Amino acid sequence: MVACRFPDERGVVVRVASHKVSLAMAAVALAVTAACGGASGGSSSGSTKPLVIGISLSFSGDFSDPGHAAELGYKLWADQVNKQGGVLGRKVQLKIVDDASSPNQVVTNYQTLISRDKVDLVFGPFSTLLTAPAARVAARYGYAFPEPSGGGPLVFQEKLGNVFFVQPAPVVNCGDPFVSYILSLPPSERPKTAAYPELDDPFAEPIAERARLKFEAAGIKTVFKEVYPPEMSDLTPVVEKMAAAKPDMVFAGTQSDDAYSMVNAMVQLGFSPKFLFQANGANSPVEFPSKVGAKNTEGIFSCGDWFPNSKAPGNQAFIKAYIAKYGGTAADIDSGSAEAYAVGEVVSEVAKKTGKIDNATIIKTLHSGTWPTVEGNLSWDKYGAPNGSTMLTEWIGGKLLPVYPAAVALHPPVIPKPPWGG
Repeated sequence: MVACRFPDERGVVVRVASHKVSLAMAAVALAVTAACGGASGGSSSGSTKPLVIGISLSFSGDFSDPGHAAELGYKLWADQVNKQGGVLGRKVQLKIVDDASSPNQVVTNYQTLISRDKVDLVFGPFSTLLTAPAARVAARYGYAFPEPSGGGPLVFQEKLGNVFFVQPAPVVNCGDPFVSYILSLPPSERPKTAAYPELDDPFAEPIAERARLKFEAAGIKTVFKEVYPPEMSDLTPVVEKMAAAKPDMVFAGTQSDDAYSMVNAMVQLGFSPKFLFQANGANSPVEFPSKVGAKNTEGIFSCGDWFPNSKAPGNQAFIKAYIAKYGGTAADIDSGSAEAYAVGEVVSEVAKKTGKIDNATIIKTLHSGTWPTVEGNLSWDKYGAPNGSTMLTEWIGGKLLPVYPAAVALHPPVIPKPPWGG
């Protein structure tokens, strides 16, 4: 007989600082969980108890804007499912708590949701910074961890079998379409020099570094590179040094608030490079123009995984339901809402296919096949990294549009970037 014991709460906090130790412990915990018959939480069909899903989101701190977008998506999915009778006849109840954009708090939140509140399932938070420690907590208890916005290398380096990043591609690939597009240009049109301002963040910095190595290999000279801390709210000093280097291209490894601050500093200093790519922040159709000014978005590139005109399964129904619940137009929908909605979709699909909604079934089932969502048809490797690709987007005429590759483009890329306010 196997005695089912787990480390106490103090071990969770240690894992935030030492993920290598936590990896080994998480792996052991998953094995023990399997030996004990799987995690509690969830059930097969026949139960009429509510299906309680625990979620930690950022309602304050650096990730409050994307956290709110994810909240809208999660709640919309729950509403739609409940209108159809729930999941296997069980009405969905979301228990959402604030993590204040803190890795320590997100650990506490999932620890509480699972061990004290005994939720049936858990869905992920926003950002790689919060997803990595949260996934370790979920793994410790054998809980599946479908998540919408934590796709940086740190998450997959944990090698946890319970994680499923519900987007088309790992975020480290975010800059790949931009790199491909730039290198597809005739040599006379390519940038000759580049700058790389990078947020010290497990999502943002790897994206910029991956692009930098590719551009340097292609002969584009790096004239500026700086990693700035998350607590740096005013990026004027960074932009001043970057502007002095006079790069043709700026490839910025950004999150949200720092992306807005960077553009505002560029506008203030009158620094307008020919090419500007931001990994995150610029890909928000709602927040970005409100933070930097609608006339200052033109020509800025980013990456994207969802668009209103996508032909992904169920996308038009999602848009109709979103507008009916929250108002506005399709152009007002943040991709973060679609990502969170898709997390619910894959869980619903598992229930339909298997007739079960327990954690062990979700983990086992999602490791094979392709799953239709508003994010497209998704599949994952054994550590939860998706197998698809993202798109290059650009702000053109006040709209964020896919521009590359040509097969998915709604408009050809527009270069060079026009002056600010132009």
